[in-house]
Amino acid sequence: MKKEQLAVVDAQDKVIEIRDRDEIHRLGLRHRAVHILIFNQKQELFLQKRSPKKDLNAGLWDSSAAGHVDAGEAYKDCITREVHEELGVKLNTAPEFLFQLSPTYENGMEFINVYRSQHNGPFTLCRDEIDQGQWLSSAKISQLVSENAPHLTLTFKSIWTSFITLSKAY
Repeated sequence: MKKEQLAVVDAQDKVIEIRDRDEIHRLGLRHRAVHILIFNQKQELFLQKRSPKKDLNAGLWDSSAAGHVDAGEAYKDCITREVHEELGVKLNTAPEFLFQLSPTYENGMEFINVYRSQHNGPFTLCRDEIDQGQWLSSAKISQLVSENAPHLTLTFKSIWTSFITLSKAY
């Protein structure tokens, strides 16, 4: 099986070298990832429960789709690939870039570009990646995040808090 190659980046998100994913995680090196928030026409957010087979955050609820940016891949190309791989759909319009989170130990030392899109499903979930999915209202998600619900990933909690803050600014 071919090892996943990712770009190691500096504090300004500039590529400095390419390494194996496992090595990057083991050494705590900065790298790139994407997350997308997919809302339906009722403005409910689709959350995925990560497969129990995952090496990180197994069995926890997370963004609609997410993943590492492969070496040589652009953020915008990665988000399209991840949505197709994990949810089995192609989005009708390009996802809207919302913001970037800076690397922290809590988010795995990832620069995370966060996107938003609209899709009503149905989805064909990749069972190697996702155990199940569900639609939740923004109010319910905000309640869970404010309660620091242990079944949500730390990264998703951070993304949701930033998303709500950004939404209030408009």
